[in-house]
Amino acid sequence: MLKKIVFMGTPLFAVPILKSLYQNGYPVSVVYTQPPQKSQRGQKINKSPIQGMSETLKIEYRTPSSLKNNKEEYNYLKGLDADIAIVVAYGKIIPKEYLSLVKKGFINIHASLLPKWRGAAPIQRSIMNLEKETGISIMKIGEKLDTGPICNIYKIKIMADDNSETITEKLSALAAEKILENIDEILEDKIEFKEQKHTEASYASKIEKTEGQIKWNETAEKIIGKINGLYPSPSAFFIYKGERYKILKATPASGSGDIGEVLDNYLEISCGNKKSIKVLEIQRQGKRPQSISEFMLGSKIKKGSNLNNV
Repeated sequence: MLKKIVFMGTPLFAVPILKSLYQNGYPVSVVYTQPPQKSQRGQKINKSPIQGMSETLKIEYRTPSSLKNNKEEYNYLKGLDADIAIVVAYGKIIPKEYLSLVKKGFINIHASLLPKWRGAAPIQRSIMNLEKETGISIMKIGEKLDTGPICNIYKIKIMADDNSETITEKLSALAAEKILENIDEILEDKIEFKEQKHTEASYASKIEKTEGQIKWNETAEKIIGKINGLYPSPSAFFIYKGERYKILKATPASGSGDIGEVLDNYLEISCGNKKSIKVLEIQRQGKRPQSISEFMLGSKIKKGSNLNNV
């Protein structure tokens, strides 16, 4: 007998997982995703990537603004009598009373090695914290955020040139593969869920744009971690003579000078540990991204400038 699956997700990260289930014959009865958002100037309505994929695959989708105190969605899910719900970066709280509406529970794919980095921004936080590895955790949703028992964890290395974009792609592809190994075992009660070690938990709070400002007295490694962790959005930045500059890509270098000093005409910048970073790609406020050689042709930032001069 075919099983009824509910899928809940919103961003691009969740799309390969939904596609994987569909292409491998798993019957997704309904998709839940966040409602379309108005663009900043209100000229355009932006559907979530998961809504777009649901339309392409011709799967029914629902976009409630909230599940809390929502009798219509509660009764819909109850009437569906689903076997399992797969949740991937849905972005909304699933109320306690919903958790018993699905026979095998709500199974969450979380982009960290739980109990490390529970919360909204695990990929960014792991890179900014200079972690050497990350991964996905497949867990059962409980009443509190990312605290439920885990059935499997899969790890990958974080390489020196990885950023949030590349790690997101790698983890999404990994999750799309590994959910197929787990879903049948969960449905057939052949897999064990183990409690997390709650005393070892850390939290990946939502990224605030102000966190992106570079402090040149930090170590070169820490600054590179911020640049990579916040790429492509909201991006690490510095302010020089009243203008904001986003550093999109950079690499460690070995030059030394005053903190914040520009050491050459290709934007090598001295940091707080007598080392430096070499900027590879930059974006001036209101302009398009540029390679450093293109940027420096018309830049006011020259060798000898000090970027602490905000």
